Parts: sequence; C-alpha cells; structure tokens
Amino acid sequence: MPHVRQRSIVRPQLPDRPGRWKLLLRRQRKLFGRGIVGIMVLCVLAGGAGTLQAVGHRQSLGERLGNFSAGLGLRVQDVVIEGRQKTPEPLLRAAIGAAPGDPILTYSVAAARQRIETINWVQSAIVERRLPGTIVVTLNERRPFAVWQHDGKFVLIDRDGDVVTDSDVAAFAAQLPLVVGTGAPEAAAPLLDAVAAEPSLLPYVVAAVRVGERRWNLHLKNGGDVLLPEGAEPQAIAKLVALQKTYSLFDRPLQVVDLRLPDRISIRPQIDVDKLPDAKDTGHGAAGPPRKAT
Repeated sequence: MPHVRQRSIVRPQLPDRPGRWKLLLRRQRKLFGRGIVGIMVLCVLAGGAGTLQAVGHRQSLGERLGNFSAGLGLRVQDVVIEGRQKTPEPLLRAAIGAAPGDPILTYSVAAARQRIETINWVQSAIVERRLPGTIVVTLNERRPFAVWQHDGKFVLIDRDGDVVTDSDVAAFAAQLPLVVGTGAPEAAAPLLDAVAAEPSLLPYVVAAVRVGERRWNLHLKNGGDVLLPEGAEPQAIAKLVALQKTYSLFDRPLQVVDLRLPDRISIRPQIDVDKLPDAKDTGHGAAGPPRKAT
C-alpha cells in the first residue's frame, strides 16, 4: 500500500483587532490634526485681513483687495487699443483711465466702456481685463456718411444721423454728400441711397435740403431745385432720371422742377434778368407794374 504524505495547511494569522481604547485614541488624533489645520488657516486669513487693514486704512474693501492683489503682481502693465483710426488718442487714453502700476482687479471695465462711448467717433467699445496685467480696448468707430449743414456749421454724421465730429470736415467734404436743414441727419440715409442708386444723377446734385422736417428738395449745380414728394422719393428720382435721359433736363436753365404731385410735373425756367425789359422802358419804375389791392 503506497505511502500517502499528508500536507499540513498553514492558515495566515489575522492581526489582533485593536482594542476599544486604541480605536478611541486614533480618532482623537485625527480630530486633533484637523483642528490644527483649521487653526492654521484661520491664522493665515486673520493675518491677511490684518495686513489689508494696516495697508488700506479708511479704504473700501475693494480698494484693500486691489492693493493686496497688486502686491502679488496683479498690476496694469500694458494697455492695448484695437480698431482706432480716427478717434483722437489722447482723448481715448484719458477715457480709458488706466495707468501702469494701477491694481488691475479693481479697474472697472464697465465704467471705462461708458466713458469711451461718450467720444463722438466711437460707436461702441469692448474693454477687457486680461490677467495678469493687460487692458485690451476694441473700438467700433462711426463711419462718416454725409456732411450736415445747420445754423451755418458743418459737421460729419454717420448713417444713423449721429454727429461724428465737427472737425476734419474739409477732408471728407469732397467725398460725402451734403444734407441741409433741421431733421436732415435722421432722414438722410433712405434718400441718399436712392440718389446713389442713380449714378447719372450724382454729378448734378449739390445738396439735399430737408423742408419742414417732412420732405426733401434736391439742389442742383445749375442753381435749380427739384421738389420731391413726401414718402415717395425713390419713385420721383426715377422719374427725374427718365426726364434727364429724354429731355436733357439738367442742361437747361431751370429754376424749379416740381415732382410733388404723382400725375403731373411742373417746370419753372430760370429768369434771365439781363433780358428783362428795362424799368425805364415800361414806365413803371424798378418795382414793376402796380398791383391791384386784393
């Protein structure tokens, strides 16, 4: 009978479970460690608050935080301006109001944007704070659309009718149309678009004159005026161009071309004063024949 060797199985011994008192001591140590950490954090915060209090006596909390962050290097180092072409740079820099070394966290981008947008050349602005030390200003400038003559003054206006500037007008005068009269800036865009759509008309038009804040007259180079109807300017301008093609209207000495009525056209020629009868020949004097009282 073969001999069978028996193998003894050795079972791993489990560590002794700590007693109740040891477990209690471990918990107390953990709680004590957390308490120490909490006390250290409170001390750091108290120290920081004390530093702010000492540095910023009688200052607001925002100013104290700004000064504290500036001490950590968060200061204005550079101001970048994008999109500026015509806006005066000294005026813009003053509106930005950021100087190198200022605390960047307390710099108000909203207040700066409001100041910048009060400049006539600026239609809108975006002001950004890019940490650690850069202020970026992006401008959307107004584009001059026409020259407005009012009360003897000339100013540049944009397409919306807002005044761009009353300087540098001469530099744009040869490029932009002229509008005249009260209420002209707000109503100019549709009319000028209609005139610009007729290239053959442009060389003859000197100015667009707003009448009674309701309708327009076109003043021509030959001294005549074209009276346009209220609210139907494009149709009247198309009719005017057709008359020019057929009758060379603008080459004639006309004083008034009245297009205000849709079913008729009234034309008044210019009066040549040199061809008028002399006052001595009429016998009525310089004032002309006497008029009957009405």
